Amino acid sequence: MDEVVQGTVRKPPRRVWRRRLATAVAVLFAAGTAVRLGGLESGVLLVPLVSFTPYFGVAALLMLGFAALARSRAAVAIMLAVCVCLAWVVLPRALGSGTDAAPGRPLRVLTANLNGGRGDAETIVGYVRSLNVDVLSLQELTWAERDRLAAAGLEALLPYQLTKPETWGPVGSGIYARYPLRERTGVFQPVGHHMPVAEVAVPGGAVEVVLVHPVAPVPSTVPEWEAGVGTLPPATSTGAPRILAGDFNATLDHAVFRRLLGTGYADAAAATGKGLVPTWPMRRIPPLVAIDHVLTDGRGRAVDTRILDLPGSDHRALFADLRLRP
Repeated sequence: MDEVVQGTVRKPPRRVWRRRLATAVAVLFAAGTAVRLGGLESGVLLVPLVSFTPYFGVAALLMLGFAALARSRAAVAIMLAVCVCLAWVVLPRALGSGTDAAPGRPLRVLTANLNGGRGDAETIVGYVRSLNVDVLSLQELTWAERDRLAAAGLEALLPYQLTKPETWGPVGSGIYARYPLRERTGVFQPVGHHMPVAEVAVPGGAVEVVLVHPVAPVPSTVPEWEAGVGTLPPATSTGAPRILAGDFNATLDHAVFRRLLGTGYADAAAATGKGLVPTWPMRRIPPLVAIDHVLTDGRGRAVDTRILDLPGSDHRALFADLRLRP
């Protein structure tokens, strides 16, 4: 008769499970980092998620600490690599590029999304006056808001304008300037809301200002959003210096936006160490991501930027003090 020997089945100790869990989570962090580094985001899930890369970096540091506590060498190694990669892409926008002594002609630009004409007109005019703004880029401009801005005294400060308002909604826009301007057509084919281009005759030579406002990347419009950012005019080294200002509905972590920067633009907020200051959404929760930008081509540099609250809007306004070379 065969003898049956029953033995006790040993379960892996708890620390082994912690190590396995730490390694598995570290692999997920590595995959997310690869998506950001490779510009692989697509679709209705990854496109919004990549906006939160700076927060992902903070989470990676916490995960590195957990991996160390779990004594998982594999997880620690993976998370160290992840943290280095994320620091490399995120930290420069908080450090700036040392542009305080940049030479050139001054140009002060203010951009603001008016939230379908709800942004407070008195506040906008107050910023234009106190900051001595030369060019104002307004998104989601309505006819009623244009009248409120005029009544608040905007046209006395910035008498020249190129406006394309709408009755309601996000489509309208407007460029106001201290100096004479003229509309330029054929610079690019806008995909999204009204995005006019104006050549402003500033002292010392003209500057080209492109108002930017592609659609937001909500589930039904991700392809249109990508096309809207992707078709913006590239930086140029000839003709008038080119400035892009507005609500890009994109962060510095979106691949399509980084490709635009790769043509030769610099982000004014990042250049002055404020690239991590969020501008949206200003609602029941604090703002989380920076989607409002001022970009300059190689002949322009930012010496200062300010992110300003705007009552009535779901965006903060962005002011950039620029210096332009011929």
